[in-house]
Amino acid sequence: MTAAAGRPLLIGVDGFSGAGKTSLALELAAALRVHRSVAVFHLEDVYPGWDGLQEGMEYYRREVLGPLAAGKPAHWQAWDWEAGHYGRPRQTEPAEIVIFEGVGAGHRAARSLLDAVVWVQAPEALRKERALSRDGETYAPHWDRWAAQEAVWAASDPVAHEAEILLSSGPAPFPLHHYILRGLRSLPLPAPGLGLPATGLEVSVRTLPGTPDPQSLFSALFGGSTDSVWLDSSDAGSAGAGGSPAERSRFSIMADGGGELGRHAVHSAGSTRVVWGPAEVNVPGPFFRWLESEWGAPLVSPPEGYSCEFVLGWIGALGYGLRRETGAQAHPREPVTGDGPAAADAALVFAARAVVLDHLLGRVHLLELHDPELEEPGSGTPWLERARHILDTVPSARSGSAAGPADSPAPADGPGFVFRDSRAGYLAKVRRAQAEIRDGNSYEVCLTTALEGSLPGPVPPQEVLALYGALRQRSPAPFASLLRVGGLALLGTSPERFLRISTGGALRAEPIKGTRPRGSTPAEDAALRQELLESIKDRAENIMIVDLMRNDLSRLAVPGSVTVPRLCVAESYATVHQLVSTIDAQLAPGASRAEAVAAAFPAGSMTGAPKVSTMAILDRLEAAPRGFYSGAVGYFSLTGAADLSVVIRTLVMQPDGAGSTSLSLGVGGAVTSGSDPDAEFEEVRAKSRGVLGALGSEVPAG
Repeated sequence: MTAAAGRPLLIGVDGFSGAGKTSLALELAAALRVHRSVAVFHLEDVYPGWDGLQEGMEYYRREVLGPLAAGKPAHWQAWDWEAGHYGRPRQTEPAEIVIFEGVGAGHRAARSLLDAVVWVQAPEALRKERALSRDGETYAPHWDRWAAQEAVWAASDPVAHEAEILLSSGPAPFPLHHYILRGLRSLPLPAPGLGLPATGLEVSVRTLPGTPDPQSLFSALFGGSTDSVWLDSSDAGSAGAGGSPAERSRFSIMADGGGELGRHAVHSAGSTRVVWGPAEVNVPGPFFRWLESEWGAPLVSPPEGYSCEFVLGWIGALGYGLRRETGAQAHPREPVTGDGPAAADAALVFAARAVVLDHLLGRVHLLELHDPELEEPGSGTPWLERARHILDTVPSARSGSAAGPADSPAPADGPGFVFRDSRAGYLAKVRRAQAEIRDGNSYEVCLTTALEGSLPGPVPPQEVLALYGALRQRSPAPFASLLRVGGLALLGTSPERFLRISTGGALRAEPIKGTRPRGSTPAEDAALRQELLESIKDRAENIMIVDLMRNDLSRLAVPGSVTVPRLCVAESYATVHQLVSTIDAQLAPGASRAEAVAAAFPAGSMTGAPKVSTMAILDRLEAAPRGFYSGAVGYFSLTGAADLSVVIRTLVMQPDGAGSTSLSLGVGGAVTSGSDPDAEFEEVRAKSRGVLGALGSEVPAG
């Protein structure tokens, strides 16, 4: 009994009477006993009568939980309900795992000793029906009396809010104790934990020929989903034409958090909340620690004959605020509390089903996850059949283009936007950044601001998709994306890869530094591209970030494996020319993949150099937190692979709390000692034209 030699693993299963706690605790214990010794304690054995809820909770904490938490036997007396007093002595030994079940099992004084609390909830009418069905006439006269005590206790003790697992008792695809087991597995429990073997996941892939119109396909499969994502190589039809490597634009990924195995996660205020069917799991601690537990070890192997590195898994966005976990301080105006996607530092969906478009070979891959521990053999095919049927009905993509259907025009009259900083204010901040550089506090400061607007009322999912359709047509890019989690939506047309980690551990970063607008004539366009290539300032900006990223990757790389195969190469996109470099490395054997992401986060192209000290300068200069802007969006595959882009050229839509939808577009540029403040502001305006133009909005003069 490894745990009992020191201290058992202690789990409280709490909830009001009739919620279903007892059966869940027994089912949970039966599942855990396959691998650990388990004891179950029922609090109803020590409640001193129908008015004894509070006294019973105190007795449980003092006589039962306290000794067991110290690894000692608990000596206690059971309440004799007929005689009305405590009866003969009893003893509970400290097994490897002890489950405490009953009203108040997770009460405030007990929570500090428990390793996890599960709160089981159900509608009052259902709870009463269950309780009276179980205890019959014995309980019936006392229901209101006991329920009143529960209400008084719960009003002053937020156990339901602070429980690690919140479970809604009722019909569900799988037995409810499986949701608790999976939730417990994701928590940072003391060693040796639950002792359960790794889940043996399987992925089925069905490959079909075809080049369906991407926007029509996404609309048909995931258009109505509140938790969905589209990693969209919207420039696939012209991949490589502007100087960018064609491999960046080979695949597009569409998925949602639906199905029996789908879920979504939001990280805010220092914890990650994962919602899966009837269960909500609150995992305390840093985001990158949670990511390591979810993604740190490969769970499936790449399917044979399938070339994409994404084989289902987590897809979503990491906000710039996660820099707090990588050495930086919080922005002075950054909220430290909050819930939901709008206040999130990260928002992701777990895709248990997805469509992958191979634009190079003209193939469609349908992927679906299978969990033999939960599912019956042969289950899971209905979604594959539905997806295959939809593929037969959507139109084909227009020849030579991965962009959406022609009926996604920009709105004639888009919303109005204003700069967060006035032109004069932004120019003053550029000069302050240059003063920091002259004082030796930084070499390069990536200063940002934002354009802000609003739309009346909430925006339905299909309207969000229509806006994104206009954006992807006007400004196609290799890392375009649409992410929807709850009320949050990110509509992006990013050209910049932040970090790719292959299944085999190959690392690649491709920072962008240096921008020119596209010209109105071929001659002007060529001149602007050449001007960018010859610009000493822009090359200096780019090379400084290359050095920074080389250092970031080297921290977990095989010594000597860091190389720069492309340096300051001009790439042309729909609205701008960009200067791009490539840094490669090989992840060291045994190194943490989540730590590799954290070591490079946020992208050096969005901070400046040195990274940490420059972020502190930016916090003093910038008027508000960046939110998701400057963060990353992409996938964390079940194979251990990841591909993340930088959140730039991205419109963030979220409820404003007053019934409308707020719009925010982050923009910025690198400031060096040689920067011209007026030119820096014009660069900001140039970078905003693609997104605002797709909305039918004008770029304000400032």
